[in-house]
Amino acid sequence: MRETADELLENANELFLKKKFKDAILLYDKILKLDAENLNVINNKGYALSKIKNYDDAIACYDQGLKIKPDEKSLQINKISSLRKKHDFQNALNLCNFLLKNEPMENIVLYHKIRILHSMKKFTESIEICNTILELYPNNADILFDKSCNYALLNDYPKCLKNLKMAINISNKFKINSRKNKSFELLRKIEEFQKIIE
Repeated sequence: MRETADELLENANELFLKKKFKDAILLYDKILKLDAENLNVINNKGYALSKIKNYDDAIACYDQGLKIKPDEKSLQINKISSLRKKHDFQNALNLCNFLLKNEPMENIVLYHKIRILHSMKKFTESIEICNTILELYPNNADILFDKSCNYALLNDYPKCLKNLKMAINISNKFKINSRKNKSFELLRKIEEFQKIIE
């Protein structure tokens, strides 16, 4: 008996959760032969492709879905993520700005924008977006940590250490993160930095 599209999708998603991304992609393709416009499957296939670092095909997948439904937010956000991971920062930033025109406080898009601007070495602009999120969520440790990284690369060590302390007070994982993060390279010899991360 032939499997239905629903059964195939369940199996594909199970493979995805087991990190068997290539096997999942094969099943997603099978489903798309039965139901070419299934946005859920198109999105999942794109996400699986991005997991195996095949960003070009992932982006092509998201674009295929966006032809069917141009304003599908999950496809747009996943496309930003893949563009960012393949270091196509300008196109990722353009898409962020396009989405933020309609929803200026869309957190996930703002979060991507922080990282994209950081990667483009636009540290001051990245801090501005951090501040936008922190106005609403002052205890967002991830954003405080990102803000600290930006200040480190602007050589503003007092503000860097202040934000880093706040992030670590909320979650201890940022002690470990700051030991490995390249943004703090020049701070490693500073005693106050060593005390914060020890």
